[in-house]
Amino acid sequence: MYGYLEGKKRFRRFVGKRGSTVEGLERLREELGYFSGKKVFVTGHTGFKGSWLVAILKELGSEVFGFSLPPPTNPSLYMLANVSEGIHEKIGDIRDFALLNKSIKDFQPEVIIHLAAQPLVMEGYRDPIGTYSTNVMGTVNILEAVRRLDRELTFLNVTTDKVYKNREWFWGYRENEELNGFDPYSNSKSCSELVTQSFNSSYFKDSVVRISTARAGNVIGGGDFSANRIIPDCVRSALRKEPIIVRNPDSVRPYQHVLEPLFAYLLILSKQVKNPSLCGNYNVGPNEGDCLRTSQLVRLFCHFWGENLSWEAQNIKGSPHEANLLRLDISKIKSELGWKPVWNAPTAVEKTVEWSKMWRNSRSTEMEDFMIHQIREYLRDADE
Repeated sequence: MYGYLEGKKRFRRFVGKRGSTVEGLERLREELGYFSGKKVFVTGHTGFKGSWLVAILKELGSEVFGFSLPPPTNPSLYMLANVSEGIHEKIGDIRDFALLNKSIKDFQPEVIIHLAAQPLVMEGYRDPIGTYSTNVMGTVNILEAVRRLDRELTFLNVTTDKVYKNREWFWGYRENEELNGFDPYSNSKSCSELVTQSFNSSYFKDSVVRISTARAGNVIGGGDFSANRIIPDCVRSALRKEPIIVRNPDSVRPYQHVLEPLFAYLLILSKQVKNPSLCGNYNVGPNEGDCLRTSQLVRLFCHFWGENLSWEAQNIKGSPHEANLLRLDISKIKSELGWKPVWNAPTAVEKTVEWSKMWRNSRSTEMEDFMIHQIREYLRDADE
């Protein structure tokens, strides 16, 4: 595991100095330096977002404990990037309270980031019982484990932009809008938000536990191999040298690179420790201009991939309902925490294509280094 002194050295290498103002570099060190030497418990660490998050935390010098089911896809970013090296982990189900509670009690974390979920809309339609039990009771279980731990810590429950009752209106949803997701996945995440609010009000209001939730928009990036997601579908079609099939070309979503919300999560966690009044609910998404139609996103992908890649729309009759228009208002996290997006949509797609082509052309042993390379690129750009 990474000790405090080694963590300091890794952190100094991590943030770098190229393109940094003195003021910007000091701010960045203050925000991320909190995690050096901290014990961080991450649920869902074998997934796409979880793998990127663990890579960041290891570079920051955190001592990480991952709790998750086995990787959900094959191939998986977790295996390709050697995520398990240098961390504690337990392969287990978030619905298994006894195992989860023991893992948390034994580790005694100072930070908990709850990512574990059934994260797919279409899978929610197929298996509503599994979706609700994972996303609702999983949240109950981890918050109950925190209650029984009875120690100072900072906690973040990661949900989704789909928690809101979607009225298909043009402007972005704010954190005080009604929570009432339409489909089983979205609704289960709305319930997860309500569970978090209830536990916070009932048990943690005047305690040393700091609790927030983060509602992130659609994330893209290298290493996502999920089914029924647009960018993984684009990569699979590109590798087969076939046109990309797009089922909802006119749907609008707040697309962002996966590193955007992950660094926002870390900012929320560190800020609320110093100022408990910052605990709450935060939208995390792109600037308004990067809320794109699916067709626009696919065109960007084809542009950066090249090789005469093309796409075509295909309406599939009888498909389950999916929202056509969804935007997030990110004014709150900008004004209260000073966070802002770093990579716009074209850059996010370009970095995703770079990762995917690197994976196509390289040995698997190189992917961990390339992952860290992209994280450092992001931080250099954030500090300019």
